[in-house]
Amino acid sequence: MEPLTSFVPSSELTAPAALNAVPLPRECTFPEADWRALAPFWYPVAFSHEITDKPYAAKLLDERVVLYRLTDGTITAAKDICFHRGVPLSMGFVEGNEIICRYHGLRYAPDGRCVCIPAHPNGAISPRLRLHMFSAQERYGLVWVRLVDEGERPLPELEEWFDKDYVQVLPEAVSINAAAGRQVEGFLDVSHFAFVHVESFGESDNAVVPDYVVTKKADGFVADYISTVSNYSHEFKHLNPPGFMWHRRFEVFLPFTAKLTVTFPGGGKLHILNLASPVSARKTKLFVPICRNFDKDSPVQATLDFNYQVFAEDIAIVEQQYPEDLPLDLHAEAHFPADRSSITYRKGLAALGLGRTYTS
Repeated sequence: MEPLTSFVPSSELTAPAALNAVPLPRECTFPEADWRALAPFWYPVAFSHEITDKPYAAKLLDERVVLYRLTDGTITAAKDICFHRGVPLSMGFVEGNEIICRYHGLRYAPDGRCVCIPAHPNGAISPRLRLHMFSAQERYGLVWVRLVDEGERPLPELEEWFDKDYVQVLPEAVSINAAAGRQVEGFLDVSHFAFVHVESFGESDNAVVPDYVVTKKADGFVADYISTVSNYSHEFKHLNPPGFMWHRRFEVFLPFTAKLTVTFPGGGKLHILNLASPVSARKTKLFVPICRNFDKDSPVQATLDFNYQVFAEDIAIVEQQYPEDLPLDLHAEAHFPADRSSITYRKGLAALGLGRTYTS
């Protein structure tokens, strides 16, 4: 099992007094205030197994990032550019703990310093030849990056990932042509089951949404939703005890993470961590670690197939929503009582300092 964390120091630009000095990405699709509000959070950008001793290119909040693994197993993340002539470092290669630019062979140490210019091996090296480093860590089989380090900030919690009583499942990432905020709000929505998920688990004759409670917390909120809508796929609905009340607990970690815990008949629990990573303002990469403490001998592929089906049903809707940006002005769209989670979510994003027409 992987360690809980493996940190890599960030650049000197991350002191709180210098946060506004961090340049925005080229061709940034976010308003500056929104980008600066989002940049200090952690987001997954890749699977742990994808990061080796070969450079890996990722994009987060419009920023191009290169990642690679050091000889001690830790991961380094940096802006994906050699400041000599603007070539992406992800085109290069790694030797030992140094990443090498493919264009002119400049070599960079793990702290970002240029340590060798092959054309002038004995010459002085300009201090401008230094990579812009980002903080990186691993957890839940994923690699997480934050673009601005303003001090300690915990990752969303999925302690069951490290519990030997649980089966851990890690589906492939899903690319979505929609804003991260729209995706997360759709994940929290409980009134679409009978319509969007009618082919997977939704029950077209069970559309009523009972009242539910939302409790705010420092980093988001919790919503406990209890209903008779079964979480079994249609081929297993016969396992649902008549009248069984399904408890779904949504735990939101602002800005773009939500953990769903579903309690099954017999007390078994299913945990789904919905991680919407904002590639750009209207492109999202979705990572979804899953844990369950029942049906441990069941084929994992069945779990993957079911979740891919549910993802596809949601994406077909989310990619068509207008406006593309999630309106934080509560007067911009109509609401009804089942939208309590959505309303609380929008208020939470606004409290982070995001603009009224924001979605990411």
